[in-house]
Amino acid sequence: MARAKLKALAGIAPSKRKPEMNTKKPSQPRVLLADDDRSVLDALGAVLESEGFEVIRAANGHEAVEKFCEHRADLVLLDINMPVKGGWDTFERLTSIDPLLPVIVITARPDAYPAAMAAGVAALMQKPLDIPVLLEAMRYFLTQTAEQRLSRITTHQPQTHYLA
Repeated sequence: MARAKLKALAGIAPSKRKPEMNTKKPSQPRVLLADDDRSVLDALGAVLESEGFEVIRAANGHEAVEKFCEHRADLVLLDINMPVKGGWDTFERLTSIDPLLPVIVITARPDAYPAAMAAGVAALMQKPLDIPVLLEAMRYFLTQTAEQRLSRITTHQPQTHYLA
């Protein structure tokens, strides 16, 4: 109603079309998918959407940080080798904004696990991705309490899961 009054004061005619309804389900988890490979963004994004996730796509690390600040994802799937801003720089920036954010690193690099464990990544999965395993891990991390997430990054034994 207040919007209609503002439009009337500004001399804007009222719209005859119905207001758009927000079709996002309240319980729909929001996932930020960051990968510079368009085929991964498209294919994995489509799979995640079919599984009930809202997917925000980013083609590089800089875009991932911008979109995260705008949309606040519940979980991030992050490629390591990306242009503009690499995956590790992106991880550091995202977790400085939200330290408890679950991040699953997806990479083609076989040597990334030690760095992922040292950084406090929730999980690491090598490409090609095993989609059922990835979905199970995503659901697991999304159901973790804040205390469980905090223990992952504060214990002496880092709890990075290697998804095989």
